[in-house]
Amino acid sequence: MKLVAEDEIKKTEENVVVRRSRRKKRGKQRLLAMSACLVVMVAVMFLTASVCVWVADRIKEKENAAPAFGEAEENITNYVDIDKDGNVLDASGNVLGVLSGSLGYSQAELDSQVLGAREGAVEEILEIIRGGLDAGDSVLETLRPLYPDDLIVYSGGKYNFVPINRNLKMHSFDAANLNVLESGEYQYLQDGAVISHKGIDVSRHQGEIDWSLVAQDGVEFAFIRVGYRGYGSGKMMEDEYFEENITGALQAGIKVGVYFYSQAVTEAEIQEEAAFVLEKIAPYRIECPVVFDVERVTESDGRMNGISIEDRTAFALQFCQMIENAGYKPMIYHNTEMGVMFLGLEALEQYDKWFAAYSDVFYYPYDYKVWQYSQSGRVQGIQGDVDLNISFVPLWEEQPAE
Repeated sequence: MKLVAEDEIKKTEENVVVRRSRRKKRGKQRLLAMSACLVVMVAVMFLTASVCVWVADRIKEKENAAPAFGEAEENITNYVDIDKDGNVLDASGNVLGVLSGSLGYSQAELDSQVLGAREGAVEEILEIIRGGLDAGDSVLETLRPLYPDDLIVYSGGKYNFVPINRNLKMHSFDAANLNVLESGEYQYLQDGAVISHKGIDVSRHQGEIDWSLVAQDGVEFAFIRVGYRGYGSGKMMEDEYFEENITGALQAGIKVGVYFYSQAVTEAEIQEEAAFVLEKIAPYRIECPVVFDVERVTESDGRMNGISIEDRTAFALQFCQMIENAGYKPMIYHNTEMGVMFLGLEALEQYDKWFAAYSDVFYYPYDYKVWQYSQSGRVQGIQGDVDLNISFVPLWEEQPAE
């Protein structure tokens, strides 16, 4: 998303070819990390199994040596204990030794072998980290494969490790089904066929748009910014190109949804924003969702940055409820930082999500219907960069064939 004047938030995107090679490398790193962890587990399991086999064999030996009923038992040596060094002792404290073919370890030997396995695993993980950073991967790209049960997010000047919430609905997207064209455009495949739908989102930053050319370029849907609230002043404004864009898109046969960039900090302001959106879209055919765009301002002190997770979640919920009550389909736009650190997603599970991540890796595990994968795409009919999206399902009701 792009904002006017004080709402300008600049984002970056890696080269598509580099991203694809890094995706393969990250998979290898994840496999190596898992292998390193298995070293410790296997070592401990092996040592434990060896002790168990030895004990079982000793018991069997004793049973085989037991006298027949009525025979004298004075020559039978009874096993009574194992000392601190792992030696088997009889009733008199004599060391019986170990059964031939079995492995016996003292506690010191066990500790030494486990420590060696751990050190080897640590060294292997450090080598993975060193190799990733040497190759130019970011810290996040390097760390994330090593922590499969956590989401790692850089926020507030530090790296945050947040356990994945298994209570939330997960997506089932597979990177193997992602097709990246030479143009940088993404497609998602199923059984070799493209099932995704091509979309864009626009605001005044795209200027004059030739929507007929946009349609010819294969764009099926467009999210058009209705307006925004300034993150400093709190003033609510209509996007100056809103009416021109929505009219042009509809005339070109493109399915239309809208979004509003919120910086509401009170219940009254969120109600004002929802009412504003409903008033502006009333004259138009809106087949795609009406989106609550919730973002953190990273380059200055945004007024919404200071509210609690509970308030931000409540505002998103109230916006969506007002939109839904008016007969439209609501949706929430967010990125990894917002979804993991600043929203209570469990309270918002019933609403579809539009997710922003400029990478070809499906790192974020939670469900979403639309993916904004680039902010520097190119589309016919638009001068300069434009945000590119794909939806994994149709965002509109399919009309029956006549």
